[in-house]
Amino acid sequence: MALLHLTDEQVQTWSREQKDRWWLENVYKGDMAQLTLRSGLTGFLLGGILSATGLYIGAKTGIGVGVGLTSVILAFALFRALANSGVVKDFTILENNCTQSIATASGYVVGPLYSSLAAVMVVTGAIIPWWQLMVWLFVVSLIGVMLAFPLKRKFINEDQAPFPEGRACGVVLDSLYTGNAGEGMFKARLLGYVAAGAALYQALISTGWMKLVQLKLLMLDQWAGLKQVWYFHEKLDQYYYMWADKAGGWIPTILGTDVRQLGMRLTLDVAMIGVGGLMGIAVATSCLVGAVINFGVLAPLMIQLGDIVPRTAADGTVIPINRAEIVNQWSLWWGVTMMVVGALVGLLAKPELYKGLFKRGQKTTTKGEDVLRHIEVPLWVSYIGVPVTSLLGAWVTHAFFGVPFWIALISLPLIFVLTLIGTNSMALTSWVPTGAMSKITQFTMGAIDRANPASNLMPAAMTAEIAQNTAHLLSDIKPGYMLGGKPRHQAIGHVIGNVAGIAFCVPLFFLLFLPADSNGVRSTATIFTDQFAMPAALQWKGVADLIANGLSKLPPSALISMAVAAVAAVVIELLRVKFKGKFGLSAVAIGLGVVLPPEYTFTMWVGALLFWLMGRKHKVAGTKGHRIWVEGLEPICAGLIAGAALMGIGNAIINVLLA
Repeated sequence: MALLHLTDEQVQTWSREQKDRWWLENVYKGDMAQLTLRSGLTGFLLGGILSATGLYIGAKTGIGVGVGLTSVILAFALFRALANSGVVKDFTILENNCTQSIATASGYVVGPLYSSLAAVMVVTGAIIPWWQLMVWLFVVSLIGVMLAFPLKRKFINEDQAPFPEGRACGVVLDSLYTGNAGEGMFKARLLGYVAAGAALYQALISTGWMKLVQLKLLMLDQWAGLKQVWYFHEKLDQYYYMWADKAGGWIPTILGTDVRQLGMRLTLDVAMIGVGGLMGIAVATSCLVGAVINFGVLAPLMIQLGDIVPRTAADGTVIPINRAEIVNQWSLWWGVTMMVVGALVGLLAKPELYKGLFKRGQKTTTKGEDVLRHIEVPLWVSYIGVPVTSLLGAWVTHAFFGVPFWIALISLPLIFVLTLIGTNSMALTSWVPTGAMSKITQFTMGAIDRANPASNLMPAAMTAEIAQNTAHLLSDIKPGYMLGGKPRHQAIGHVIGNVAGIAFCVPLFFLLFLPADSNGVRSTATIFTDQFAMPAALQWKGVADLIANGLSKLPPSALISMAVAAVAAVVIELLRVKFKGKFGLSAVAIGLGVVLPPEYTFTMWVGALLFWLMGRKHKVAGTKGHRIWVEGLEPICAGLIAGAALMGIGNAIINVLLA
């Protein structure tokens, strides 16, 4: 069924009262179930599980993975199957929309765990108690929710802003429930089959799962005399090196440095293949360019020149040169420069994101009667809620992280302005430039207080979290508006989603990244590992270190690389603007390739290349290949990510239990 919408002329000439009355009379489905017990519970569980996979992938790549359309497909398939079996009634289209709103909110609320909050712990060397993480995440996300209510009336009711991601979700929902439902079941099966295959592979490369199967279930150690647990090596080149070590085979080096020290390994990580498919060939290629330049050229050269050297730990242990040491000692600086400068230029080069936001409105601002007051979230909730939650957010930031209360307080006006810009960006492009906006706050607050790293990290973290919640809530409301849902229900659902993401992921954060040793002691030294590189946290830490220490302590080669990176980032981003996004490289992605493990970067590029090639091969709509590789790209990638991530999380849990 075609979705009803206003014409461009009506959007430009009608008052908001006329638009609201038209929507109420033609689109609103007031008697249809929306936020029900089952939709709330389904969204809570789906959101919690999918947010856990997002935390897992974010810690590996620094990239947030959206879960909106994945939750739509899963919820549709689940209740359609149950309805066909006569167990329950089928989901309504608005129940599914509310489920995806909850799941989406849970997915992005945990971003600070693998970025700013992880950076704070590493910089300060202090572990933040779990309950403080939960309270801070919830309070700060609630500020974003409170800000979203009045903005909804401007961006959605009045401006009829596109919100492309939200609109796509509404179109998918409409097609599932009023069009070809079989296509939705096909995508659900595709996701399920791929997830099962990815999970099986992940189990075969996981020591925990293999211990459970071989030692506990099959008891091969008892009746077959098994001496060592067998598992498939994820690093495929390990088999070659095992042979080379015994037979004296050739070991590849670059300028005398073993490529294994540079992190250049051949790894088959199916989750990274899925991430690459979602990011696309242009971004994946940019990441690969950054990795090749850094680990294939600059790092070996800096090792030869002595700017990257083996380091001695506090206990006297010599730490050999490895990928992490290369990044921390030298590469981080030019990589962060590429990301920060690229993000800022990308933001400033798009005046449409902030131009006109603060101008006095024209005819479309005429309010007239508030005809939706009985279903909208009352504005008094925001008028009271924003000041109250903002003061509470500033206080918990002060109390939990040692940020002076006045600094947390004066950062709020800047945060609100940046949130408005981020929301406008989401409305136009489905992209929130949190990287650039948070760095604006970080540098501003850092100029005020250089002595305390938390004084720049935590206000910047507030910027990212508040902007994400405000913008994504409005993007979630967009499909509800298209389909005739109640805004209040989606707002409540958003808060439920925040709770789900926090409840699932904070305990998981401690399990994966802060495991207790044999004495029950946790250390921030376990946050950065070969498995979880935490590239987003590295970026935040790099900026904080730069603010605290300045440039004087960096080697001259690092300063030169930063200057070159800054100029290159400006040129690349201006070329992207000139060619309207068709220029093949991204400065931000190149910088990301510097801090990511190169083995992951290469695997993501392989995934992106695979889907790009299959997309070119199967261009014709309606063919089987197009249906699988083009229309099914997101379900396949979601299946790869979910299957591998959930089994990886399970592996960590099993290793703790069997320790």
